[in-house]
Amino acid sequence: MNRRDLLKISLASTGLLATAAQAQPSCATDGTPAQFIPKKAADPRPAENDLEKFPKCPYCGMDRRQFHHSRMLLQYSDDLPDGVCSLHCAAISLAVNVDREPKSIWVADNASAAEIKPLLEVDQATFLIGSRIKGVMSRRSKVAYGSEAAARAAMAENGGDLGNFEQALLAAYTDMSQDVAMIRRSREERRQRAARPQG
Repeated sequence: MNRRDLLKISLASTGLLATAAQAQPSCATDGTPAQFIPKKAADPRPAENDLEKFPKCPYCGMDRRQFHHSRMLLQYSDDLPDGVCSLHCAAISLAVNVDREPKSIWVADNASAAEIKPLLEVDQATFLIGSRIKGVMSRRSKVAYGSEAAARAAMAENGGDLGNFEQALLAAYTDMSQDVAMIRRSREERRQRAARPQG
């Protein structure tokens, strides 16, 4: 008996070698980074009617229309779009699609008085970071404004600091661990409330 056969027997006896019955079936998107490829078809104009095209965030499942004020939209160089609910989920998209170059990134413009906030390119946005405005998927809010004057007015009322997209994205990555823990706690509490008998 050779060493390879001995190793197989040893691993099997300790339960470390998966049997065929235990193995999970493979799927077309297994593997990194292929499993994280945005699931929507390539779209050269994803920002047109983005809420109809991308109604739910693919990372957390949140309704993008409900969170129209914090939503973002990423378009990678191969025109694959990723419509997300917030900067938190945009940071996830950028991290898991590290081999894709972003072509365009849009964010909701909170300087607009429109009922549904329009999208603008992130380069044109001023972010208010860490104000008293409630965050979306994050304890520390990061709100985008299409005009610096509007961002300064919001800062005067709510505190926080002004920054550009890179600074807001850095804040999102810095906050990620605490935000994920907060989201897990919140979802567990919601599950427990739902499981309680009514009446």
